[in-house]
Amino acid sequence: MSDQPAAPQRTPVAVVGCGYWGKNLVRNFAELGVLSAVCDASETVAKGLAELHQAAARAWREIVADPEIQAIAIAAPAAQHGRLAREALEAGKHVFVEKPLALNLDEGEQLCELAAQRGRRLMVGHLLQYHPAFLKLRDLIDQGVLGRIQYIYSNRLNLGKFRREEDILWSFAPHDISMILALVGAEPNQVTAQGAYYLHDSIADVTTTHLAFPGGQRAHIFVSWLHPFKEQKLIVVGDNAMAVFDDGEPWGSKLRLYPHRIEWRHGMPVPSKANAEPVALDEAEPLKMELVHFLDSVANGTVPRTDGQEGLRVLRVLQAAAQSLRDAAGPEPRSGPSDGTRFPGVTVHDSAYVDEGVEIGPGTKVWHYSHILPGCRIGRGVIVGQNVMIGPDVEIGDRCKIQNNVSVYKGVTLEEGVFCGPSCVFTNVMTPRAEVERKDEFRPTLVRRGATIGANATIVCGVTLGEYCFIGAGAVVTRDVPPFAVMTGVPARRVGWASHAGERLGPDLVCPRTGRRYQEKNQEQLEEIIDDPS
Repeated sequence: MSDQPAAPQRTPVAVVGCGYWGKNLVRNFAELGVLSAVCDASETVAKGLAELHQAAARAWREIVADPEIQAIAIAAPAAQHGRLAREALEAGKHVFVEKPLALNLDEGEQLCELAAQRGRRLMVGHLLQYHPAFLKLRDLIDQGVLGRIQYIYSNRLNLGKFRREEDILWSFAPHDISMILALVGAEPNQVTAQGAYYLHDSIADVTTTHLAFPGGQRAHIFVSWLHPFKEQKLIVVGDNAMAVFDDGEPWGSKLRLYPHRIEWRHGMPVPSKANAEPVALDEAEPLKMELVHFLDSVANGTVPRTDGQEGLRVLRVLQAAAQSLRDAAGPEPRSGPSDGTRFPGVTVHDSAYVDEGVEIGPGTKVWHYSHILPGCRIGRGVIVGQNVMIGPDVEIGDRCKIQNNVSVYKGVTLEEGVFCGPSCVFTNVMTPRAEVERKDEFRPTLVRRGATIGANATIVCGVTLGEYCFIGAGAVVTRDVPPFAVMTGVPARRVGWASHAGERLGPDLVCPRTGRRYQEKNQEQLEEIIDDPS
């Protein structure tokens, strides 16, 4: 690690909110020699950090009223950002606020106006705009190395940290929106989003957001806190080259340049592939660089790179995506059987179609624009999302969850407790042609109990997915999958094991959630250790 930059001069700073992320702000401001006070809802936490970093633990009102404290950094829950930032600005403080700036656009605009009126710096913690890899990526784009930007996509995935004050869109996506807007240099003229709700009826756990820009660029953002492993990846596709910023890689390979080209031969596009080239970076802690930038702006009166206006641009995209999620959800479905007698205890939305000759168990819900064809047998407590097609002659076990935009074709069987993520794909023939009838060539696919299939994954027909296996988002499964296997990639390969509860198992093969223990029989077979009750 190279030497970290130092603060330009001593600007006393108080940190409000010392939890999961706030403690990192406390540490960095202390290392920069500017930490004056800390404040947290837990007096024990505040006192512990204050003692550790030789600062004062103080109440919010004391901090706001103290003329010696020139700046306040806010890392409280997102719902409190707007109020705390407003009170700090009204007291004449410079404000650094973690993303998002606020939870609604009106409040964000008021903060920007107030900062301008008081002549104070207002900066939003869009951390990745200060990452050496992203800064270098911007330089490459500005120098024309990638050519004209055509498409950008980002994945920000992990298992947890679950929140209740905001959904995954507001928790994870601001970083990616901020980076994409900075790279394109414009705001999108179209924003659409889809979400899925597993842990709470109204808090999205998985969202995919699509952005279209006036210059023709496109982008999409996939965020999830229900993912088997951590991934933080930004991919930029230009007409001269492509770049990958993968923050999960070591410093030597965090930023890679792919000088692939598309050549036209005989009127057809042909890929011309090239080896990846790692891009040299100056190693530094992004958070420290971000906070030094804030202190510089306070000392010199300059506009921060991620000022309040940049926070508003991100907020406009977030609000448009959130509205798209609400529009996609539509009105609440009616309760009860679709015609009062066919399916007692079943909820079928008015826009859904259930053909004759279908069996559906009580407690099942069929949502907007879905279609269940004849001969299907749907178990109890099944959730069928929007725009889902099932059948004909498909069997779905109890308590399955089939998310939006999934087709479950004839030949596919889902045992109980199977989870199908948004837009995952089942095939039913190996060599489909639109002009060739192959209904007699359907190959059966069996998905065993408790299996999870991630968003956009493809399950090639003729395979069996073992019990409680976990298929990662975007994977392409071409062969049988062992029970409990975690599969990723194209074609999918086993990268680990998952427990009954869906937790990624470590070297000890003990589920961190339930304590259930497992053992490998061989490299491709896992079994649970059952204690002898005698």
